[in-house]
This record gives sequence, C-alpha cells and structure tokens, in this order.
Amino acid sequence: MLETRAASQIIFDLDGTLVQTRVASWEVFRQVNAEFHLGVDDEEKYFALLQGNLFERVRQLCDTSEKADAVIAAFLARLGSDYFPAMVPGMVDVVHALAPQSTLAVLSSNHTSVIRRVLTSNGIAFCFAHVFGGDVEPDKTVGIRRFIADAAQGKGRRCSAFYDEGADDVLLAEDQTVLVTDTVGDVEAAIAAGIRAVGVSWGMHSAAQLTAAGVEFVAVWPQELVSFLRPAGAAAASCAVDPAPSTPIDALARSAKIRSGRRGLTVGPAPRYVPVPPPASAAATAPGPGSACGCALPKRPEATMLVAVEPRPVPVRKTSSASAVSDELIDAIRRTMWSV
Repeated sequence: MLETRAASQIIFDLDGTLVQTRVASWEVFRQVNAEFHLGVDDEEKYFALLQGNLFERVRQLCDTSEKADAVIAAFLARLGSDYFPAMVPGMVDVVHALAPQSTLAVLSSNHTSVIRRVLTSNGIAFCFAHVFGGDVEPDKTVGIRRFIADAAQGKGRRCSAFYDEGADDVLLAEDQTVLVTDTVGDVEAAIAAGIRAVGVSWGMHSAAQLTAAGVEFVAVWPQELVSFLRPAGAAAASCAVDPAPSTPIDALARSAKIRSGRRGLTVGPAPRYVPVPPPASAAATAPGPGSACGCALPKRPEATMLVAVEPRPVPVRKTSSASAVSDELIDAIRRTMWSV
C-alpha cells in the first residue's frame, strides 16, 4: 500500500510535469540554436541542459555575457510566440482534486505569459495562488525560498478568483511544502531550498535519475499524485470549474500553423462545440458555494455541457508552399470558431 505524505503547499513545475514538452520545447530551442550557433544540434543535447538550471547551462555555452543575455531573451520571446504544449492527460483532474485542500503554485523557467496562457486555456488558472516564471525569477531555489517566506502562502485560490482569506497568516513548515517536477535540476533546487521533492515519470528524466537526485516518490500515473499528496481524510472531491476551457482563436491558429509548417500536414477545421442544457437532476446537484470541494464558485442556473459536432472538411488547395497551407489553416480555424 502506498504510504502518503500530505502537503499543505504544492509547487508544480510546468514543462514536462503539467504539460507535454519534449517536442514542443525542443522545436523552440532548435530555432534559437540555429540563430546563435550554440552547438546544441539534437534533442538529447538539449535535454541534457535541463539536468541543471537551463539559464545557467545556456550561459556556459556562450563566450560573453552579452551573447548569453541575447540567447535567453530570444528563447523566452519564442516561447511566448511559438510554444503551445498540450496538457499531460489527467493533470487537469489532479489540479482540481488537490486545490481544495492545498495551496498550489507554479514554478517554471518559462515566461509568465506562457504559463498564464497554458493555465487559462485549460481552465485551471484560478486553482493556483502563486506563479513564478523564468522572466521574473530565473533561479528556482530563490523562487522556492520566496514562496516559503511569504506569510500569506497558506491562502489558496480553491479554483476561485478570490483568495482564501480565512487561512492563517503563519509561516508554515518546509516539510509541508513539496515541489512536483520531472527534472533533476528542479529536484536539486528543491533540496537546496529545504523542501521536499516528488518526481513524475512522464517528463524529461527517468524515475531512476529522479530517485538518485533525492525525490521521495516518483509517480507513474498522474492520479498517484492525489493519493500521495492529499491529506488523509480529505474529501475525494474536485472543484466546480468550467469543464470546457476556451482556447483563444489566434493561439489555436498559430498552433496549427506551427504544426503544419513543421510536418507539412493539412487538416480540417476543429470540431464545433454546441451547448446542450443538462437534465434537471444534474442541474439540481451541481456544486455551488459551500460544496465539499471548498470552492467559492457560484452555481450557474444556465450551466450546460458541450457536445462536439464534427464539421464538414474544409478543402485545402494543393500547394508546395508550407506558408500558403498555414494561412489557409488559420482562416479555416477562425471561420469555424466564429461560427459556434
């Protein structure tokens, strides 16, 4: 039987932990490498940089601090424009299950705007009380220490726009704070900051590497994080958030453009989502204020579920130009989304 070690504060890494990043982040860094001639010409060399602090490793590749600053700035800028990773399957449910009992935060080398885009588009932005992006705090150990020292760190969001003002303003013990991550470098940062570390097996580094670095547990499936980190006796409930997060049209279009340009694919429009009112019994039992999950979200009388309706394929003119295909994809996606 799995021995649990509950945590009052849970800090999630973003890339490789919450979102699938191996392909998406390498595609971004590959462009930066080509621009600055860093010698990181394959995926494995790039993944090796993530065994420590990415920004420190990039500086080691550059012969001047000016070049290092330019490389980091270019990488963060490209993440902001070209990085559209998918969530790890099951992690949205994990966030919803943990938010009612623990204060959640995100600590990432990625740009804050990218973190916000990912969390918002997946409907979990209000589940997190704190976010530390690489543009704000590149040193993760420092970011963790700032989080621990914040007297208000116990005030979670509970999947609500409002903070839990009823929480006590006290400094909580480090053994109640845990970093969930997929990389050895993050584990080292957590240990240096004096907090616990839990690994996930679906990211950059293997379970053996994470164990050797000092994690207390490696999750094979996302749901194991709930079993391991949720306080004993806590209600097995999730937060009442919108089940169909919205994706900005321009972001969806740019994502399709990147994929089509890289792989030469042509695709039809995205499925349309049609709102269908729930049965009366479902509406009567929808979670509301004071529900078991602890959320402060009001029950919406007009709550609906969304049903996907496959659209008719949109023909794409045969062309040898990837950019021409991408422009048609963007137009097709916009027409489809606006038609909902």
